[in-house]
Amino acid sequence: MEDPPPPPLPPQRLRCAVQHYEWGRRGAASIVARLADQQDPDLARPYAELWMGTHPSGPSTLLDGDGDLMLLRDWLARTPDALGPAVAARWGGDLPFLFKVLSVAKALSIQAHPDKKRAEALHALRPSVYKDDNHKPEMAIAITEFRALYGFAAIQELKDVLRTVPEVEGLIGHEHAAKLMSFKEYDAGNQVKSTLQSAFANLMLASKDMVSEALSKLISRLNIESKIRTLTDKEELVLSLERQYQEDVGVLAALFFNYVKLSPGEALHIGANEPHAYLSGECIECMATSDNVVRAGLTPKYKDIQTLCSMLTYKQAFPEILQGVPVQPHVRRYSPPFDEFEVDWCLVPADEVVTISSVPGPSVFLVITGEGELHAESLSGGKKEAKEGDVFFVPAYTEINLSTHKSMQLYRAGVNSRFFS
Repeated sequence: MEDPPPPPLPPQRLRCAVQHYEWGRRGAASIVARLADQQDPDLARPYAELWMGTHPSGPSTLLDGDGDLMLLRDWLARTPDALGPAVAARWGGDLPFLFKVLSVAKALSIQAHPDKKRAEALHALRPSVYKDDNHKPEMAIAITEFRALYGFAAIQELKDVLRTVPEVEGLIGHEHAAKLMSFKEYDAGNQVKSTLQSAFANLMLASKDMVSEALSKLISRLNIESKIRTLTDKEELVLSLERQYQEDVGVLAALFFNYVKLSPGEALHIGANEPHAYLSGECIECMATSDNVVRAGLTPKYKDIQTLCSMLTYKQAFPEILQGVPVQPHVRRYSPPFDEFEVDWCLVPADEVVTISSVPGPSVFLVITGEGELHAESLSGGKKEAKEGDVFFVPAYTEINLSTHKSMQLYRAGVNSRFFS
């Protein structure tokens, strides 16, 4: 017979870290600045990411019982029941997910996140670059129209690139180009993968002079052709990326990937060793607690091109777009195929009460818009005010009743329900 769960613990209000990466939206144009309670944000400063969790690069804090500021991670070490026994046993007493809001003005780097085994090896080899040993599967849920690159395009689209963008052929090599052109849509397997891998590596490792010349020809040609025909979405993307990152091989690499456009409420999940780059828009993001990134283009930061080219899966398929599944009135759930996390999106009209059932693991709540109150039996006084920008850590086995004064948009990140099944 299972032991009964411990008495529920009260929700804790969090103070969360802001990351000012150069690609972020600036000042009041950034939802991150708004949520972080920046009353007068610096109009010249980018507000790129809001981090909610325990990762040491941007840890959340709370007020302890004595009114002192304490790291959430330290509070969890003192209060292990807050995680629930299954989560504490599996993830060593730490929060297994990192919850974020992203506000993207300029394309992020072409990158991939290593699987657990490779993450451990990279961290051991170069701890100053790869700062932790965890993997980083992740999911982005669009708040606004959101654009991204993800995974390699199907063979027919790659053949169209080779036919219409002669500047690429010289960089990947005529032999590889001929092989790719010979494949059929239904071809698969190691031969396609190895050819694509060799071609992509040739492109990414091409000399700076070769890349500069190819880009110069391509951009000049597209600018001329734009006067006599409508450019494709990918061609427009190339022009946009080149304005952001001149002479960067990532501008050409973008032609090899799927161009993904998410509408608000749609989500994309990204597994280990899959190439991707966020391009524009604002999103909710959730991932395993990690900051491991292998970069190869569209960035002034350190590029580890050989590692990236060697680790990719080279799968060719358009990614699954999650729409969220209704789990109760006003609540949709996004469940990626990863144990560490899932996200609920709650859209609650004014003057409503919604019960968010207790779960056997921890949750983090973020109020995006609106205001109301969080009610829990374990709270002193029974309730906490909840308004735009508020973030709460909700311990395991704690039921929340959410009552709204103004219509509220709230996101809950928690351990994937399938983990407890």
